[in-house]
Amino acid sequence: MTEQRFREFKMPDVGEGLTEAEILKWYVKPGDTVTDGQVVCEVETAKAAVELPIPYDGVVHELRFPEGTTVDVGQVIISVDVAPGSGPVEAAAAPAPAPAAEPASEAAEPEGRQPVLVGYGVAQSSTKRRARKGAEVPVQEPAPAGTYYASPAAAIQGELNGHAPVAAPAAPVAPAGGARPLAKPPVRKLAKDLGVDLATVTPSGPDGIITREDVHAAVAAVSAPVAAPAPVSRETTPVAQAPVQATPVAGARETRIPVKGVRKATAAAMVGSAFTAPHVTEFVTVDVTRTMKLVEDLKSDKDMQGLRVNPLLLIAKALLVAIKRNPDVNASWDDAAQEIVLKHYVNLGIAAATPRGLIVPNIKDAHDKTLPQLAASLGELVSTAREGKTTPAAMQGGTVTITNVGVFGVDTGTPILNPGESAILAVGAIKPTPWVHKGKVKPRQVMTLALSFDHRLVDGELGSKVLADVAAILEQPKRLITWA
Repeated sequence: MTEQRFREFKMPDVGEGLTEAEILKWYVKPGDTVTDGQVVCEVETAKAAVELPIPYDGVVHELRFPEGTTVDVGQVIISVDVAPGSGPVEAAAAPAPAPAAEPASEAAEPEGRQPVLVGYGVAQSSTKRRARKGAEVPVQEPAPAGTYYASPAAAIQGELNGHAPVAAPAAPVAPAGGARPLAKPPVRKLAKDLGVDLATVTPSGPDGIITREDVHAAVAAVSAPVAAPAPVSRETTPVAQAPVQATPVAGARETRIPVKGVRKATAAAMVGSAFTAPHVTEFVTVDVTRTMKLVEDLKSDKDMQGLRVNPLLLIAKALLVAIKRNPDVNASWDDAAQEIVLKHYVNLGIAAATPRGLIVPNIKDAHDKTLPQLAASLGELVSTAREGKTTPAAMQGGTVTITNVGVFGVDTGTPILNPGESAILAVGAIKPTPWVHKGKVKPRQVMTLALSFDHRLVDGELGSKVLADVAAILEQPKRLITWA
C-alpha cells in the first residue's frame, strides 16, 4: 500500500484571502464512491456559502472534521482512496473532532497518537480537542466508526452540549439511485438548524426537490415547535427571505446564537465602517407617481417581456444617471496612500437579507447596461441570493450600494456605508400621501430617500447634488432620457 493510493483534499480559499470556513453539511460518508467534480460538502465562509467538489475518483476513506467545525484554509478535510481495489485498508473513521489548539508537526505527534498512514490521520485515542472559540470543551473519547455528531443548532437549543457524539438514528431510506437528497442551499441550512436529516424528508417540489415547507412538515411530524419565517412578497424587495433563527427551548429564558460566517463578517465590517468613515446622511421626500406609472407601462413593453420590472429597477437607473452627472461621488478612500481613488466604472451593490445574514452582491459595470440588461442583472442577482448561491466574487469590488428598507414598510433610515464605498442610498416605502400637485392637494405616491456618504471625499454640496438628481429623475422619469 503506497501513499499514492490516497489523496487528501484540503480546505480551499474560496474567496480572496479568506483564512477559514465552517463545514455546514457533508454530502458523503466513509465508504461512499465519489467521482471527479462531485459536490461532497457545503461550507460557509465570511462571505457566502459554497459547495465544494472533489477533484478525484475513488472511495471516501475519511472525513477529518464533523459538521459545524470551523477549519483553517489549507487543512485536509477529506481523504479519498483512489485505488479501492488494491487491497484492504483500515476502517474509515467517522468525522473526527477539531485538532488540538497547539499545532503538531508530523515529526512530533502528541503522546498516545500513533500514525495510521503517513499523512493520513492517526489512531483513535483520548486527547484534548480544540475548543470552539471562547468555549471550554471537555476531553472526550473519539466516536467509533458509524457514530453521528450533533449539529451546532441542537447544542444551541440545549438538546446537547458541545460536539459529543450521539447514537446514530435509524438509517433512512436512501433516495432513488443512491443520490443525495435534492435541496437548495438555504433549505439545507434550514434543515441543519432544525436538526432535520434531509434523507428522511419527503420532497414535494418539482423533480423531487425538497422545499422549506417539506422541512417544516418533517419537524411538525415529530411535534417539534417551529415557527416558519413569514414570506415577504412586495415588488420592491431585493430578496424576500428573513434570517432563520434558532428555535427557542420551552421554558428557557435565553437563547444564544453563535456569531460566525456571514453575520460575523458583516458585524465587523459595519463597526469598522461606522468608526472609520465619517458618515453624513441627507434625506429627501419625493412624488414618484409618474415613476410608478412608468413601471406599469414597462411591464407590458415587448422589450421587457420576461424581465422583472419594479420601482427598484428605475431607482437603480436613476442613481446610475446621477453618478454619471456627478462622477466624483463614485470613489474610495485609500488611507495608506492618503489618496482619493475615483472609479470610472460603477459596480452597483444591492443589499440583500438572506437566511445567513446581510450580503451585498453587486452588478458589475452597471453603468454600461441598458434598462433591459439592468433588469436582467437585477433578476439574476435576486434569484441567486434567494437560492443561497451568491459567490464571494459577486460581493467584491462594489462602488455604490442601494438598500431597500421600504419592503419592510419603513419610511427611511441612516444606512452605514459598505466598506470601501463612498455612498449608499436607502429606499423607503412608497405610500399614497396627500401632496400638493399643480396647486391642489391630491393623493400621490410618495417615498423618502436617504443618502449616506463618506464626508472625507464627498462634501455636502456633492452629496446633495447626487440625492437631488435621483429625486428629480424619479419625479420626472423622462429625465432618464434627457439627462442620460
